[in-house]
Amino acid sequence: MKRRQWLQATALGTLAPALSTLGALTPLSARAAAKPLKIGFIYPGPVSNVGWTFQHDLGRKLVEKTFGAQVQTVFVENVPESNDAERVIRQLVMDGCTMIFTTSFGFMESTLKVAQEFPDVIFEHATGYKMAKNVGIYQTRFYEGAYLIGMVAGRMTKTNNLGFVASFPIPEVLRNINAFTHGARSVNPKVRTKVVWINSWYDPARERDAAMALSGQQCDVFYQNTDSPAIVQLAQTKGLYAFGQDSDMRAFGPKAHLTANTVNWGVYYVHKVRQALVGQWKAEDTKWGMKEGMIELPALNPVVPPDVAKLFNDKKAAILAGQFHPFRGPVKDQAGALKIAAGQTISDSELWGMKWYVEGVDGKLP
Repeated sequence: MKRRQWLQATALGTLAPALSTLGALTPLSARAAAKPLKIGFIYPGPVSNVGWTFQHDLGRKLVEKTFGAQVQTVFVENVPESNDAERVIRQLVMDGCTMIFTTSFGFMESTLKVAQEFPDVIFEHATGYKMAKNVGIYQTRFYEGAYLIGMVAGRMTKTNNLGFVASFPIPEVLRNINAFTHGARSVNPKVRTKVVWINSWYDPARERDAAMALSGQQCDVFYQNTDSPAIVQLAQTKGLYAFGQDSDMRAFGPKAHLTANTVNWGVYYVHKVRQALVGQWKAEDTKWGMKEGMIELPALNPVVPPDVAKLFNDKKAAILAGQFHPFRGPVKDQAGALKIAAGQTISDSELWGMKWYVEGVDGKLP
């Protein structure tokens, strides 16, 4: 599965040691006369002004705004997904953090190891699949937005070739490629999706090179599972279309950017911090999407024709109402074999372990 392979090292810093005596699940009434709940966040990349880490940091700021003096937050950015992560998590505990959010898949094993050492500290790990008594996990249903974006792409393409710049061949990314393609083919069965893998979550130069290669294969609409706005910028210069990922990227290509698949981590962070403050936190496996407000799609670019916008908005409303699932059958795989029968919906276990391409994706899995 997920997140993030590595980004260049690091402003790890050394956090002053001082083991907190504040109980992780102490009710708010007892905290009133005590120190604020100190919450740590570790990020795989720079906070910057766009992308995955930026969205997590917006969530951290929402926690501060919501709870004020009841909480204190700290963060460490540019943490590689290596043994360094374990050191950073442990330092956050030693600095007095009694609740820690680790925001990338590659932090999973480090989170679990430190959590075992500090059973009274609350840990929340983004996009992983391993839990413990004091470790909860949380993921997004990004595929909901990817399907809607695919519908727009399928109607906006003139060549019937869509380009997808992908990070790593893990289920999360495959879900988005497949949902995007399935959505596009629901409105235009002639569409093909061409994929270039760059084995990085954030590498603007490689992202741009991948998009250039895809444009050379007659792709005229781009989507991505990477974090920089380089692809949107390239589309702008070439008179093509693109969609942002994680953040709204319209400022980087106002003519090219049609909408974005954005994530609001703040709704989840506020929910879990509130649980901790009143002594009701528990380790949960949470998967939120559009209905919960975690996945949001900004307004469509005015260049999108009214009939396409109506298709998009109608399907969006159906997803929000629980009346439509992007992987409701019939769904075939790349070889034409039926994977999800008509009238059936993919199981969560199959969805979160996805390791295949849908019909319409060109090329082989790495």
